[in-house]
Amino acid sequence: MMQVCYRNTNRTTVFAAGELKKYLTLMGNNNISLCYKDQEDEQMDSITLGTFADFNLPVLSSNAATLFLDDHIIINIKNGTGFIAGSNHRSILLGVYAFLTRAGLRWIRPGSEGEIICHKNVEEISCQINENPSYRHRGLCIEGANSVDNILDLIAWLPKVGMNSYFIQFREGFTFFDRWYSHHLNETLTKTGFSVEDARHYVKMIEDEIDKRDLIYHAVGHGWTCEPFGIPGTAWEKVDESKLPQDAFQYFAEINGKRALWHGIPLDTNLCYSNPVVMETIAQDVVSYLKTHTRVDLLHLWLADGSNNQCECENCRKALPSDFYVKLLNLVDKYLSQNHIDTKIVFLIYVDLLWAPVNEHSVNPDRFIMMFAPITRSYTASFAAEKHLPPLPEYKRNRLTMPKRVEENLAFLKAWQEIFIGDSFDFDYHMMWDHYSDPGYYFNAKILYEDIKNLSKIGLNGFNSCQVQRAFFPTGLPMYVMAKTLWNTNISFDDIATEYFNASFREYGSDVLQYMKTLSNLFDPHYIRGEKSFTDPDALAKFKKIPVYIRSFEETIQKGMQYPSQPVAQSFFYLNIHAQGAILYAKFLEFAASSSVEEAKAKQTEYFNYYRKNESVIQNVFDVYEFINTIQRKKYWN
Repeated sequence: MMQVCYRNTNRTTVFAAGELKKYLTLMGNNNISLCYKDQEDEQMDSITLGTFADFNLPVLSSNAATLFLDDHIIINIKNGTGFIAGSNHRSILLGVYAFLTRAGLRWIRPGSEGEIICHKNVEEISCQINENPSYRHRGLCIEGANSVDNILDLIAWLPKVGMNSYFIQFREGFTFFDRWYSHHLNETLTKTGFSVEDARHYVKMIEDEIDKRDLIYHAVGHGWTCEPFGIPGTAWEKVDESKLPQDAFQYFAEINGKRALWHGIPLDTNLCYSNPVVMETIAQDVVSYLKTHTRVDLLHLWLADGSNNQCECENCRKALPSDFYVKLLNLVDKYLSQNHIDTKIVFLIYVDLLWAPVNEHSVNPDRFIMMFAPITRSYTASFAAEKHLPPLPEYKRNRLTMPKRVEENLAFLKAWQEIFIGDSFDFDYHMMWDHYSDPGYYFNAKILYEDIKNLSKIGLNGFNSCQVQRAFFPTGLPMYVMAKTLWNTNISFDDIATEYFNASFREYGSDVLQYMKTLSNLFDPHYIRGEKSFTDPDALAKFKKIPVYIRSFEETIQKGMQYPSQPVAQSFFYLNIHAQGAILYAKFLEFAASSSVEEAKAKQTEYFNYYRKNESVIQNVFDVYEFINTIQRKKYWN
């Protein structure tokens, strides 16, 4: 018998104790009791949980404003007895999972089917860890199409692999749920009715799970350019302008002499930021929002989505959009301070706002966190501090060409860093669209690894991944790489990949790793990204090899699906579904690279329908909506 004790009754600490008991029991250790500090049986072996303060340990930082953001764990357990301490309550939970990982457990994807449980007597486990992660910001942002269970499983998974934050975009996250429940782009599934009220109910459920784990909660982002004016910003969709408040039109950006919604979409419509009413309305709405959403830790205040959609009126032309943006941020800070609200505000370097302000600067840098979002970059090359940075192009209102090369994007970041000295992180899109250009996920994961490893060298303190939530198909390698590298940049990519594949596929791990690496090479992500000619002969030669190569590996996949461990067998099941789809994809690409356009179109439809038909059995790991949406936007022929 043994006991798991907790030194404080904070909800997350108690939850962490319950998690430790649960997993130790699954490992084969029975008769484990939970107890508070006053109930400890000194005659029993115990693992005790608490904060650094509970154990009189020195804290990492004396800055109370950042203490809730920074994680630090100390674990001292010998033969199943000792303590797990965290710098905050979330860190205690992270420490529990770090201890269990050291004991041999792995979480290869969200949900119980992704738990690799080893059988081990707790008395055989000794663990000494004193670590703080390489980066402060380690989180995910909701995107794609999702059921509420997808999100709940993902949030449960995040701290198990060392992640510490979650971001719900918009006020209700409506569109990210509606895409699933209405089954956009998949007519084979039966649609269910879904409303904004349903989305709000789900957000409350998600917030509760975030709170249970004491994760850093990011919220909103786009929408501040429409919601304060009585215009819902729930999705990137056109609306009927006649049904909007007509007095709002005077505040819309004037483009080509007209004030109207940009392409009919409120979320994409910028405003007349030189108008003081616009600034005042947004700033006051931020205050109102935070008064009623007190659990939000980091509030994202962004302008409209899209680019080259800024106001062209005489007054707006007098300054850059970023000057008006910083002016708005300072006004928000003023009102929040007056209301004694200390929530931090995340501001966005993105599209038109890549051009740094000339006249304005932040008056209270401690209020703000800068977020670098290089959405137009290519993922062929990674961040590197030693890259030669080109001169910045002139700002030409609504006639901008957005940067694609990494060096160009970093030049914009450097310009902002010269005027803002404060906390910052990367907001990037490796697993939003680019992973569909790499069906093996190997090169995508490698670029992601290199980018994260280099963040500190380019002056950023972490990463929030704007991405589909169902991103574990055919494997979860990029997700695992992301989490492990954000915690420790000293781990090599090969070590992370080996650990992941050995956990997921056991003795077949090295074979499957080589298989996925080869698929990444044969599918030629450069071609799929559109960085090569439509009829590139080298790409065509590779595509022709893919079906033969996949069939040569089918025997291994079939053996793996019979594996006695269900999570491992499930990993091979996903590999099998992927293999058949990859053959269809290869034939589609072969036709495209051969200029057989009609055959390519027909094969692409067959490819999409294959995944539509199979979505019910891969729903928790693969986002069919975003996959089809991404692939069908690419150009494979003139």
